[in-house]
Amino acid sequence: MKKLALLALALVPILLFAQPATEPKAGTYAIGISKMVSHPALDAIEQGIMDYLDTTDIKATFDLQNCNAEIGTAIAIAQKFKSDKKDLVIGIATPPAQALAQVITDKPVVFGAITDPLAAGLVANYNRSEPTNIAGISDLNPVELQLETFFSITKLKRLGMIYTSNEANGVAMMELARDICKAKGIEFVAAAVSNSSEVKMAAQSIIGRIDGMYIAIDNTVVSAIAGVSDVCAKAGIPLFNTDTTSSENIDFLMSWGFNYYTVGVETGKVVERILKGENPKDVGAIFFDDPTQFELWFNLDVAKKLGITIDERLISSAAVLFKDGKRVERP
Repeated sequence: MKKLALLALALVPILLFAQPATEPKAGTYAIGISKMVSHPALDAIEQGIMDYLDTTDIKATFDLQNCNAEIGTAIAIAQKFKSDKKDLVIGIATPPAQALAQVITDKPVVFGAITDPLAAGLVANYNRSEPTNIAGISDLNPVELQLETFFSITKLKRLGMIYTSNEANGVAMMELARDICKAKGIEFVAAAVSNSSEVKMAAQSIIGRIDGMYIAIDNTVVSAIAGVSDVCAKAGIPLFNTDTTSSENIDFLMSWGFNYYTVGVETGKVVERILKGENPKDVGAIFFDDPTQFELWFNLDVAKKLGITIDERLISSAAVLFKDGKRVERP
């Protein structure tokens, strides 16, 4: 039922209303934040939002809620925010943002870390021509470049991926990776999960049929990344985790993605623009296109164990290296 409920929510078109610009006020804004689940990346977004707004002249109180990957809870949180008459609400990850957008139509809804806001039904188009009360930040990664780099390092022929079948971000990333693999002549082996308790078992189900594992921007899977790392390490399979925030204590080979605290800061900037009077329609969906906003990490200890040599040019471009059990920050 949970899977069907989320699918139905994702497929119902978001109703678009002519949302006037928020009138700035002298008092304190009541802001509600609903996040998908607690894990390092989403926690960093939440913190980045609050830290950034703390540097502005905006006074705000925050109601922090965690739906624990339950769509029913996400809807209940949205309904609570509506009844509490929040001045602005923020959805971190797709299901909470979808729930907020469905329930709250008379106040601004800001999304953070939505891979494809259009596919998620959060924006009608990217041209900002339709009236809407919704705006925010996408965390779409340069997937083709990332995978090409992973392929060049590992020389793999079969790529494995675990994705959440009831999360729009997870499905979108799976389809993109599948199409890239097809174009590159790489066999693609996917395993679907519906919750974090299934992730390690999904990794075990495909580990014997792959040469490398790819974990994309998928909150349910990332929340259980330690289990994937354990399965890959025992099988001698290189792991590419796009969430650098959760890569600190796992046996990854390559990690390349956002610093999610920065995503939170950028989401906070969207909130500031709207609370200072800008119309959400004029803000729209914001995509990162600056390479410096992405970080490339390598674990040279894992590379050595797997007998993989990483080109010195790639190593020199990395922001973080792990070597001899230590983390090394690159200038």
